[in-house]
Amino acid sequence: MKVLLAVGVILAGLVGTVGGPAAAQADGPPEYVALGDSSAAGPLIPPQVDLPCLRSGMNYPHVAAELLGAQLTDVTCSGAVIPDFSGKQFGFVPPQYDALKPTTDLVTVAIGGNDTGLVAAALSCINLLPPPAGASCKARFTAGGRDQLAAAIDATAAPFAQALDRIHTLAPHAKILVTGYGNYIRPNGCYPQIPVWPVDANYLQSTIDDLNTMLATQSATHHATYVDLRTPSITHDACAPTPQRWLEGLVPTSAAAPLHPSARGMQAFGELVAAAAR
Repeated sequence: MKVLLAVGVILAGLVGTVGGPAAAQADGPPEYVALGDSSAAGPLIPPQVDLPCLRSGMNYPHVAAELLGAQLTDVTCSGAVIPDFSGKQFGFVPPQYDALKPTTDLVTVAIGGNDTGLVAAALSCINLLPPPAGASCKARFTAGGRDQLAAAIDATAAPFAQALDRIHTLAPHAKILVTGYGNYIRPNGCYPQIPVWPVDANYLQSTIDDLNTMLATQSATHHATYVDLRTPSITHDACAPTPQRWLEGLVPTSAAAPLHPSARGMQAFGELVAAAAR
C-alpha cells in the first residue's frame, strides 16, 4: 500500500442525515450499526462480549457510540469477509446486513483485509533468521512479474462497491463511514523485534496502503465517507514503544491479537470515527 493515500471522501448529493448522526433523531439517540472484520471487532481485548466473533466491548464502535451518545448494534466479527455481510459466518453467525434498518442513522464498515488475504500474507512473511537466510515474501508474492496481493485488491473492489450500494438500500438515511487499516509497520520495519525483513516490511505496508486507496476510491464513488486511520497511526505502529503503540506486532505486549489494534488503538480510532460522524 503506497505511502499514504489521499483520503478520499464524499458526501455530496448523497443519502445521509443533515447535521450528522449525533443530531439525528429528536425522539431518541442515533442508531449506529457497526459492520466489519477483526480490525473493528477487537479480538482478545477485554471484555470479550461475543466469543465466536472475538468481539470486544472496548472496540472502536463502542468507543465511538459512547462519544456520540448513540445506540449501538455491533455485528463486527473476526475473520469476516464481504460474503459474510449477506451470509452466515461460521455457518451460524447471522448475516451482518440483518442489523441494518430504515431507521439506522450511522453505519461503519471495516472490511477487505481477509478478502485480499493480507493477514495470512503478513504471517507468511516471518523470517526468524536475517537475510540472506530464508526467502523474501515479496519475491514470492511478485514472482513472474505479477503481484498476487495487488491482484486480490483489484478483485475485491467490485464486491466492496456492491456492498456499499446494498448498505444504502437497507439503511437509506444512514451516513456510511468506511474505516481503513492502520500503519502497521514503519519503513524498513524493526527486525528482529518484528521478524520481517526490511524489504518485506515495506512491501506489506505498501500493500496495506494500496488496500486503503481502493477503499477510499470506492467510498468516494459510492456515497460513503472514508476515515483514514493510517496517517494518525504512523508513529504508533507495531515497532513503537509499548506506551505509544496502537497496533500490536507478532508478539503482542497487551491484550490484543497479533497484527491488530490494541485497546489504545481502539480508543484512538473510536475518537476519529466519532469526529467523522459528527
